[in-house]
Amino acid sequence: MGRGDVTNAEWERFRPLLPGGGRRGGRWNDHRTTIDGVLYRVRTGLPWRDLPERFGPWITVCKRHRRWSADGTWQMPLTAIQAEQDAEGRVDWDIAVDSTTVRAHQHAPTATERLRTWAGWEELSAAAH
Repeated sequence: MGRGDVTNAEWERFRPLLPGGGRRGGRWNDHRTTIDGVLYRVRTGLPWRDLPERFGPWITVCKRHRRWSADGTWQMPLTAIQAEQDAEGRVDWDIAVDSTTVRAHQHAPTATERLRTWAGWEELSAAAH
């Protein structure tokens, strides 16, 4: 088990909420391995094709993540676990709101300057012809 992979306790909570085995022929990649692969990709930000081989074929992890995201399977365990922890009083619902503003530099062009420049360009191009 690598750093950041799903622990045994987490897996025991996830497993009943996930769909059964594969619908098609062939050997299916283990759901736990797939989840570890998706979480690894999210954590590192690498492209799907660069996913380490220990997670199985990258295309399998990518397709299962896409399918689970589309049908709500990916969201269901997270919602169920969050609801369970909220019922136990283990979720802190405090939210930090940041009202930071970014000011433009004093010499930054404004919309009117850009329009004036564009209108001047039309006059120059008309005088040239």
